[in-house]
Amino acid sequence: MQRPRSDLVTDGIHAHPVAALVYLFFVFLPLFFQPRWTWTPFAASLLAIALFLPLHFAFARGQGRGRALMPLATAAIGYALIPFNSGGNTFLIYAMAMAALAYAPARAIAVSSLLLVLMGIEFWWVMPSAAFALGSTGIVGVIGAMVLFGTLFDRNRARRDAELRLTQDEVRRLAALAERERIGRDLHDLLGHTLSVVALKSELAGKLVERDPAAAKRQIGDVEQVARQALAQVREAVAGIRASGLQAELAAARLTLLTAEVSLDQQLAAIDLDPPGEHALALVLREAVTNILRHAGATRVDVELRDDGSRVTLSIADDGRGGADLRGHGLAGMRERLTALGGALEIDSPAGGGTRLLAHVPRQPSGALPAPVLAGGAR
Repeated sequence: MQRPRSDLVTDGIHAHPVAALVYLFFVFLPLFFQPRWTWTPFAASLLAIALFLPLHFAFARGQGRGRALMPLATAAIGYALIPFNSGGNTFLIYAMAMAALAYAPARAIAVSSLLLVLMGIEFWWVMPSAAFALGSTGIVGVIGAMVLFGTLFDRNRARRDAELRLTQDEVRRLAALAERERIGRDLHDLLGHTLSVVALKSELAGKLVERDPAAAKRQIGDVEQVARQALAQVREAVAGIRASGLQAELAAARLTLLTAEVSLDQQLAAIDLDPPGEHALALVLREAVTNILRHAGATRVDVELRDDGSRVTLSIADDGRGGADLRGHGLAGMRERLTALGGALEIDSPAGGGTRLLAHVPRQPSGALPAPVLAGGAR
């Protein structure tokens, strides 16, 4: 079965097909050591390369129904060239690299081993001595095994990375879906009853406007109070939605760092943050993680949120190379955002000693807005 193009590895002999052609030099290397020069081996080598190049580029592009046969066709070119030029063993190494990408790992190893055995038999047949044939087969076997298992390793790593990306996308999708459902439930619970009261009182006021204007006026006043109460409830709900920003940003940071094989350890105190402060800290965390991935070269990140009494502090520390540019636009943006809220930013980044960032915001938990009291009861 042809593997999808996205499953190809990003390293190895077929990652850059044009650059990989440099190894064709080894096809001609034995010709320099011939006891006497003849054109036949040289012409046969050029013909072999001409047959190999279309296979090489078609395989690198992942095209063609016969992709699984391309390693065997490449090996066949090498076998055909070996009687004229022992440098044909180079095509066997290309074939083993192709096999590592075209087949399942166990099958790739089995096919490569068979190709190597057949080459050894041919070497024994065409070379002047068994010792020379065995030595040449051993050298090709070592190089081919390195290429084979290196490509299999890269292929497995690419597969794990793809699975991780799919997992991240699924987590984000489920998180967004759960958040939409939560917001929908909250708005329904908050506004369903309130809007029903508004509709009933408005209808009642319409009926009373001619018969009892004073009663109708009281109903309109109640509608106003209920509407203000609904507005206050909506503001509280929005504040609650925003309050989850830091946790959501932390979850996104964990997934992003995991992709780069950076571990994250978190210690977050249960603190009631006001929405502006929470939003500012979430953006600081996002910018800090971006800087760590781009510049720090870290393997571990520690995030801590603590209550220092009059202020809340978010600490982000990594074990990277340190020496951060304190004049960068990202850090300047963090500092301006925190300063606008009455907070501050501290950075300690000695060269070779990692970076520690402290973001402070004032301790101003948001209180619930007082709900207005109805001016009158329902009539």
